[in-house]
Amino acid sequence: MEHVIEPLRGLDWNDIDAVEHATRKALTQLADDPDLIRAALLELPNRPELLALCEHYDILDKIVLYQNDAGIRVRLHVFLPGYFDRPHNHRWSYASRIVRGEYRHYLFGDLDVDAEPEPGSLAALQVRQEQVGDSYALHHSMVHAVVAEPYTVSLVIRGPAVKERFLVMDRGTGEHWWQYGAEQETAGDAARKRMTRERLDELTGLLREWDLF
Repeated sequence: MEHVIEPLRGLDWNDIDAVEHATRKALTQLADDPDLIRAALLELPNRPELLALCEHYDILDKIVLYQNDAGIRVRLHVFLPGYFDRPHNHRWSYASRIVRGEYRHYLFGDLDVDAEPEPGSLAALQVRQEQVGDSYALHHSMVHAVVAEPYTVSLVIRGPAVKERFLVMDRGTGEHWWQYGAEQETAGDAARKRMTRERLDELTGLLREWDLF
């Protein structure tokens, strides 16, 4: 996987046009080489530094397949039944490609999240239906949300983190809160979301059953 990601090492992750161009090529290479993804999945139990980054939530799984010293990661996201998203920005710019299923993608724009905008005032400026084969790049300042079909799977390449926190907003309740990177998490919070080896094995079986990797 290193040879696919190496060209991204010198990328300016604030130049989202360049990010989209470069990551689209990398994501296509990864999607077109299921043996490469399968090998990374099967190797994960022997890579404790990567397995420690994999996360399991009640409606989403994040599998980290690769990380380098430039802060670039390759992940698989598996969206589970009931998945919905609250508008949020990110701590990094990233690119994604749908490899199974689809999701409704709401883009709210480049908001001043430090001003903690009123969630009820948010209005989507663009709505997309992301389907198999679709890819896009998103700047870390963009506020967006996703509503995914059950068992949608995406390949994600994320750039290096550029800030400590991001804002999550709930338009239904009017609540908002900050979330922070792993460096500022408590041991209990980290343990609660850490993926177990058993869950990784289950996901690997599902990905094989779906004839993806």
